Amino acid sequence: MINLVIIDDDSNLREGMKAMLRMYAPEIRIAGEAESVVTGIELIEKLNPEIIFLDILMNDGTGFDILERLNQKHGKVSANIVFITAHEKFAIKAFRFSALDFLLKPIDPDELKNVIVKIKAVQHQSNNYKHIELLLDNISRQTENFKKIALSTSDGIHLFEIKDIIRCESEDNYTLFYIKNHKPVVISKTLKEYEELLAEHGFERIHQSHLINLNELKSYIKKDGGYVVMSDASQLPVSQRKKERLQELINNL
Repeated sequence: MINLVIIDDDSNLREGMKAMLRMYAPEIRIAGEAESVVTGIELIEKLNPEIIFLDILMNDGTGFDILERLNQKHGKVSANIVFITAHEKFAIKAFRFSALDFLLKPIDPDELKNVIVKIKAVQHQSNNYKHIELLLDNISRQTENFKKIALSTSDGIHLFEIKDIIRCESEDNYTLFYIKNHKPVVISKTLKEYEELLAEHGFERIHQSHLINLNELKSYIKKDGGYVVMSDASQLPVSQRKKERLQELINNL
C-alpha cells in the first residue's frame, strides 16, 4: 500500500478528498491528516508518507514553511508532493517550472485521478527531492524570472538552465528538448504547455512543431519557404502566419 497524508486547514476539504481517494484510488492508504504547519510537520516525521497532499495557505503559515523546516531538520524531502491551492498565480507558475503537481480548489475528481496516475507512474524514482529543491529556490526568489526548469522523463527528473534550451520540437503528444551539451530529452507533455510556460523567457513558436529560444537563433533565411538556422545547426521551417511576427522579433533583438 502507498501511504498518503493530507495537510489542510479546511476540514470539509479533507473529508471530501478522503472520500474521493477511497472511491478512485483504493490502493492508496490514507495514513493521516493534519490542519496546520506544526501538526503537519509532526505527522510527516511520524509517518514518513510516500505522498503528501499539502495546502499552501494555513492559519499558522504555508506549505512551503513545512518543506523548508523539514529540509533544515532532515535534509531532502523525497515524498511526492501535491499542492492544494485556491489561487496563488505566482505559486502555480513555480509549480509548473518545478514539474510539481497541484490541485485547484474546489477539487475536481478528474484532476485528482490524473494526479494519482502520474504519481504512481514515478513512484519508484529516487530523486523526487529535486522538484522540491527547485520549487523552494523559485519561491524564495519572489520573481517569475525563473532560471531553471525541471523536466520529468521516464528515467527521472532533470534540472536544466532555461537559457541552455536551444529549441523544443513536437512529436505527437510528446515534446523533445534540445539542450546545449546534452542529448535530446523526451517529455510526455505537449509543446503547447511549454510554449505557455517559456513565452516570457524569450521563446517563440515559429511552427506547429517548433518552439525556439530566440537567443539561440543564428539566421532567418527567407528563401525556400522560409526557415531558421539555430545554434545547433538545425534548420527549422517557419509557418506562413508566423513569418511577420518572427521578423518583428528579430528587428527588436
